[in-house]
Amino acid sequence: MPEILSYIEDIIKKGIAYESNGSVYFNTVKFEGYGHKYGKLLPEQIGNSDLLAEGEGALTANDDKQNSSDFVLWKKTKVHENGMKEPSWESPWGPGRPGWHIECSVMCRSAFQHLTSDDQIDVHAGGVDLKFPHHENEIAQSEAHVGCHQWVNYWLHTGHLNIKGFKMSKSLKNFITIREALETHTARQIRLCFLMHKYNAPMDYGDSTMNQSITVDKIFVEYFHNMKAILRHLGRTGSQHLGDREHQLMCQLQLTKETVREALLDDFDTPRALLALQDIIRQTNRYVEDTPIVSTVITQVAKYVTSILKCFGLVGESTEIGFPLDSSEEGGANKEQVLTPVLDALTKFRETVRVSAIQGDNRSVLTACDDIRDNVLPDMGVRMEDKGSGAETVTVWKLDDPEVLRKERQQKEDAKRAKEIEKLENARKLREKEEKSKIPPQAMFMTKTELYSVFDEDGVPTHDAAKEPLKRV
Repeated sequence: MPEILSYIEDIIKKGIAYESNGSVYFNTVKFEGYGHKYGKLLPEQIGNSDLLAEGEGALTANDDKQNSSDFVLWKKTKVHENGMKEPSWESPWGPGRPGWHIECSVMCRSAFQHLTSDDQIDVHAGGVDLKFPHHENEIAQSEAHVGCHQWVNYWLHTGHLNIKGFKMSKSLKNFITIREALETHTARQIRLCFLMHKYNAPMDYGDSTMNQSITVDKIFVEYFHNMKAILRHLGRTGSQHLGDREHQLMCQLQLTKETVREALLDDFDTPRALLALQDIIRQTNRYVEDTPIVSTVITQVAKYVTSILKCFGLVGESTEIGFPLDSSEEGGANKEQVLTPVLDALTKFRETVRVSAIQGDNRSVLTACDDIRDNVLPDMGVRMEDKGSGAETVTVWKLDDPEVLRKERQQKEDAKRAKEIEKLENARKLREKEEKSKIPPQAMFMTKTELYSVFDEDGVPTHDAAKEPLKRV
C-alpha cells in the first residue's frame, strides 16, 4: 500500500491527476496535453460507458470527474445505508482503497525496479477483454509516472475461452477447472487443443474441439511409434546413400523448418506450425512405404518434429524422439531404453516359436527356449533358471550384472568345448587300441620300424634300428 500511495502522489505532482472529494482521478486531457496518446489499443472505445461500467463497476458512478474519460486512482470509502463497510486504508486524501488499474502498474514497478534501471516493459499479456478500460488506463498512468511515450513494446492479448459456445463464467455455471478437464483428456491433448488455436482468437472447449485435438495427437503418436519401430529394425546398418527420394524428403524438411519459423515469427501462429509438422509427417509416411529406407533421413525428420513439440511444451527435454512413455519424463526415457532390447528379444522369440509350432517342430521350440535363456537374456542382465524337470519344471528369473553372466556363459562354453575335446581324444585312443587289437602277434613289432630293423620268421625283432643284434635276456 505505501508503494501505491507514493505512485499516485507522483502523478499528482506532475499535474496529471487530481483529488476530488476524497478520491483521486487521472486526468486524461492533461495527459494528452503533455504529448501523450490516450487510447492506443482501442481508440474507438474511449468514452464507451457500457465498457467502463462493465470494467470498473461502482468506481465509475460519480459526479466528481473533470472529464468523462478520467478514471479513478484512489476511491474514497463509501458509507452504505445498510451499514456495510468497504475495505479501507488511510491515505493523504482520507480513507479509501486503490483503483482497479493502479495496482498493476505499481506491481510492475516494484517487481522490475531491482532488476533494471529501465521502467519500460518488453512484453505485457492479458485477456482480450482487458484491452479497455484496464490496459488503456494502465498504459496511461504508467507512462505518466515513468515519463515515457511507450511503456510496453509488445502486447499479447489472449482470446476468450468458451465452453460449448458460451464464454466461461461462474455466473453461467459453465466453469470447468483444469483438474476436471484432466479427468476426461490427457494433458497433452488439452495443450494441443490450445496450440490448434491462435492465442489471441476465441477458443471453444467442447467435444468437437477436443475430438480434433485427439485426432492430431494420434497422428503424432502413431508417427513416432512407426519411426521408432523402423529405426529399431534398420539399426545402424544399411545403405545411407541419398537418392532422389531422400533428397526430395530432405527438401521438404527444409521447407517445413522455414514454414514453422515464419509461422512462429508471425505473432506465434501455432496452428499453422502444427499443420506444417503434420504435412512433413505425411511426406515421411509416404517415404517409408517404399524401399530402401535411409535411417539418417527419417531420424532427422523425427528429431526435428520432436524439437518443435518440445518448444510447445508437449515433450520434455530428455526425450530425443517422440513422446515419453509415462508422466515421469526421466522415467519415460529410461523405460523405453530398458524395454527396447527385451521387447526385441520377445518379438523374435515369438516369431520363432510361432513358425515352429505351425510346422509341428517341437524340437525347434525347445531350442528357442534354451537360446533365449542361455544367449539372449544374459546380455540384458537376466538370469533364467529351470527348477525341476519335465512338465513340472518351474522357471525363475534373477537380475544380475550382464558382464558376470557373460563370463559365466563363456566359462560354460569353455568347459563344454574342453569336454568335447576330451571326448574326441578318448575316442581316438579307443580307436587306436581297437586297431592294435586287430594286429596279429607276428606283425605287432614289425610296424615299429623306428625301433627294429630285422625280424625272425615269427615276427620277433632280432636287431635294433642301427642293425645291432638285440641282447637276449
